[in-house]
Amino acid sequence: MTADKVRVGVVGLGYWGPNLARNFDRLPAAELAYCCDLDEDNLARARSLYPNAVVTDDYDWLLADDTLDAIVVATSVPTHYPLGKKALEAGKHTFIEKPIALKASDAEDLLATADAKGVKLMVGHLLEYHPAVRKLKELVDDGSLGKVYYVYANRLNLGKVRTDENALWSFAPHDISVLNFLIGEEPQEVSARGECYLQDGVEDVVFGYIKYPSGVVGHVHVSWLDPHKSRKITVVGSEKMVVFDDMEADRKVTIYDKGATTTRTKFETYGEFVTLHFGDIHIPRIGNEEPLRVEAQHFVDCIRNDAPVLSDGRDALNVVRVLDAMERSLRNGGQPVKTSDLT
Repeated sequence: MTADKVRVGVVGLGYWGPNLARNFDRLPAAELAYCCDLDEDNLARARSLYPNAVVTDDYDWLLADDTLDAIVVATSVPTHYPLGKKALEAGKHTFIEKPIALKASDAEDLLATADAKGVKLMVGHLLEYHPAVRKLKELVDDGSLGKVYYVYANRLNLGKVRTDENALWSFAPHDISVLNFLIGEEPQEVSARGECYLQDGVEDVVFGYIKYPSGVVGHVHVSWLDPHKSRKITVVGSEKMVVFDDMEADRKVTIYDKGATTTRTKFETYGEFVTLHFGDIHIPRIGNEEPLRVEAQHFVDCIRNDAPVLSDGRDALNVVRVLDAMERSLRNGGQPVKTSDLT
């Protein structure tokens, strides 16, 4: 670090990379030292926006610079693993956009490499830094919802059709990371079914099921072939239920004082009774911090203070294990796959 600033290089300036470059450039504790891409138009834009940064198409420059503290990988998903591996081997703290890899074994390798080199490995699970998701986590952890029964997520839209990845890999990493974050457990078993309507071999819609060791289950519905634009996560508990709706401007989180409990009577012949309760609806105030800025600041702070990363390599691995297992389930007609069986 130079003058207490973390020197950062951003690799990949196409879709999401420019947003990361902008945020790291604006952080007082960071210096955007490099912008790297293979496309000349992207490089030209970077030169105009960041005249103090080295703009290059040569990734090896970043790897060879001993004064560069960290590398941010925001390239196409298939390149996340090889580029991230090189950055870690060069002894750089490394931030990799989601998903961190396309196979659980590659994610495990990145985690092992980071541990061996003693550097930070962080994945861009952006929603874990969203103030609304933090509120959901608070409600789950402090027992406000009672016993959590299940969590489900919808990420739907019409458009953004990809040819190199299906809707599962394109959309689901966001929601899987949030489900794991909220429940606080490593998934045990998953299954998935999907259909290819627009292109052979590329699922446009996927329904995924996740089972956790405690018995909590998660459901993920992702599609780019849907009339609704929806980014919503619902947590159902025994005492209360809560909804995070990212499409709402002023009502990101809604808490419903609704629930159901089962009680056994003292007379065995009467069995069990289910009691429903209906109470008030509460809309808490949620901060308006930009999640990407919070995420970038967290990465820089963890490097400066040698602190643990929230969305670390283990977090990344757990998400890729679910994606990898769901992909295998898709290819086998929805058969359940245990995440521990992945190799």
